[in-house]
Amino acid sequence: MTIRFRPLVLAVSAAAALASPLTYADNVKVAFIDPLSGPFAPVGQGILKHWQFAAELANKDKWAGSHTFEFVGFDNKGSPQESLTQLKSAIDQGYRYITQGNGSGAAGALIDAINKHNERNPGAEVVFINYAAVDPDLTNSKCSFWHFRLDANSDQKMEGLTNYMAKNQNIKKVYIIGQNYSHGHQVTRAAKEMLKRKRPDIEIVGDDLHPIATTKDFSPYVAKIKAAGADAVITGNWGTDLALLIKAAKDADLKSDFYTYYAATTGVPTAMGAAGAEKVKSVGYWSKNNAKFVPKEEYELGAKLTKEFKARYNEDFYVVSTYNGVRMLSNAFKQANSTDPVKVAFAMEGMKFKGLNGDLEMRKTDHQLQQPLYIDTWTKVNGKDVVFDFENTGYGFRAEVRLDPYVASQPTSCQMKRPSVK
Repeated sequence: MTIRFRPLVLAVSAAAALASPLTYADNVKVAFIDPLSGPFAPVGQGILKHWQFAAELANKDKWAGSHTFEFVGFDNKGSPQESLTQLKSAIDQGYRYITQGNGSGAAGALIDAINKHNERNPGAEVVFINYAAVDPDLTNSKCSFWHFRLDANSDQKMEGLTNYMAKNQNIKKVYIIGQNYSHGHQVTRAAKEMLKRKRPDIEIVGDDLHPIATTKDFSPYVAKIKAAGADAVITGNWGTDLALLIKAAKDADLKSDFYTYYAATTGVPTAMGAAGAEKVKSVGYWSKNNAKFVPKEEYELGAKLTKEFKARYNEDFYVVSTYNGVRMLSNAFKQANSTDPVKVAFAMEGMKFKGLNGDLEMRKTDHQLQQPLYIDTWTKVNGKDVVFDFENTGYGFRAEVRLDPYVASQPTSCQMKRPSVK
């Protein structure tokens, strides 16, 4: 099923249509393949709005010159298999750019399918812009010339998170819980390896993986965490799986601090509320309350977009990879003087550009974006270092630490196979 939302693009004028080849204008349609129904629908629907919002900004201010963007939703229902069905549908309709992020399993399936399609269909290649699927293998053993990741991968995030945790001598016992798929497994592996290296005295007192999107009651897991005497909980959960976990912890009056990747995702802030204050930490590549860490103009742009998005959709602006992705594509269109996916992919390799979260680089060796990271703490809005809340709770994230890109950067085993230059 294809779900179409109101396009946020400017019409191409008749004059542009008659212009010379050097000033031609393409309306570049991007297929957003992610959950638009089912348990994770609120997350997917909200992120599609982020892409469309970024497209509107780009079209209005001509980031890509005469070229415009249009993002259209294809519902994969959170399934890798359904993702392949939707990819075929998008390709059959002429889409040559896709984006996806909710689920590394789906991302891996898409990479494999796009590799095969592009090999078999020269001249009709497809590029994959990954905004949030963070399994490190996607830019290591499964790396692809056609895949570009805008989010920090889970190893990068865990590097930053465990650096922060290692300095807290009150942490003696850690419990790890995650979703039972590739991302959850990678978070568990990285947490164990990095804590052992940085704080060998910390004891891992539990390690649970639960079915993704089907667990309705997390109280048994919380009871195990409580019984284990954990000082801290590490989780890569997102969406309803994190919201329900946090709610169960709140109901059980669990005292453990939570170290998370996705505490800002739809529904989680409401689940945390006042009970999560000063207890929930989050690692990410942007913090909207980051005034003390960035130049004034960068903070003010983030604040402006935060307010505009809230006014437009009555939802929170937090998926900055969408803004960065449209910036990157726009720069590549201009650099390549083309919207052809092969030429654009070569232009994006090694690109350095200004994103909403600072100076960024799309590393050529593996197509993993190098960017700063933040560690935030959930706390009450105070109008000073916490100005913006989430989900109208009166609580938001206080930026504790900003890590330069090199701090969390990871080596890669990628052996990139590139097409011949046209």
